[in-house]
Amino acid sequence: MQGANAMRGEDPIDPVDPTLSTPSPHAAAAVVMGVSGSGKSTVGAALAARLGWEFVDGDSLHPLANVAKMQAGQPLDDRDREPWLAAVAAQIEAWIDQGTPGVITCSALKRRYRDRIIGDRADVGLIYLAGSREVIERRLADRHGHFMPVSLLDSQFATLEPPDTEENAIAVDIDRPLIAIVDQIVTALSPQAITMMAPI
Repeated sequence: MQGANAMRGEDPIDPVDPTLSTPSPHAAAAVVMGVSGSGKSTVGAALAARLGWEFVDGDSLHPLANVAKMQAGQPLDDRDREPWLAAVAAQIEAWIDQGTPGVITCSALKRRYRDRIIGDRADVGLIYLAGSREVIERRLADRHGHFMPVSLLDSQFATLEPPDTEENAIAVDIDRPLIAIVDQIVTALSPQAITMMAPI
């Protein structure tokens, strides 16, 4: 896993303390959102490892046409995003139906995108990775092997609608060590998602 993150130009996953996982009796899911380069894959994988949940990188659910468009430096529009958001929503629904908790990454930049994949499910946590343009631009410039070019960062920030208070998102400052970020998320999930621990 560390090698995959290094290929992305993201921080390697720090060792985490498994004793800090959040016990609870029911399965649920968590969505890690943010602009490209905010560290969704790294944080999502580390969080899933800490909790013992399944992990899916939402980028892997993009249709090939979307990947080709982004590789060409063209931003996606809502029509492009619809089949991708449908696939993300289907994965979350599958986890819930199967009683298997999971973490999935998805930029989910607009409120209506988040409504599309989460809806009114109280047992799905939303984690917003927040960072300055300077920090994220530097990360993107250092990242290799990913289809999202630095040139699309402006469109990402232009599209971004940070979660409001009604969404009960966990907002996390990304300009910190990975282990501190995961610790904050696990602590924040504890009271609002008693239902979010992998079955023993």
